[in-house]
Amino acid sequence: MANIKSAKKRILVNQAKALQNQMVKSQLKTVIKKFNAAVEAGDKAQASELYKLAVKKTDQAVAHGILHKNNAAHKKSQFTLKYNQMA
Repeated sequence: MANIKSAKKRILVNQAKALQNQMVKSQLKTVIKKFNAAVEAGDKAQASELYKLAVKKTDQAVAHGILHKNNAAHKKSQFTLKYNQMA
């Protein structure tokens, strides 16, 4: 355990930030799973909504520094391919 006051504060701040990052990652994974399920089921209307949401959550993860922009571009490309192959 840290002895210096500023080090103690950094530990608390890092824990809070880790929880926020975990929350964003979890939301992203959940939306991706729902999108993939909708594509597998062939539900075009639901897949359309979840596609938009998946792209939005991916961009938000990049904005928060959780995903690299190239990783996000790859994910969005894969979403688009799956969505377009439904038709």
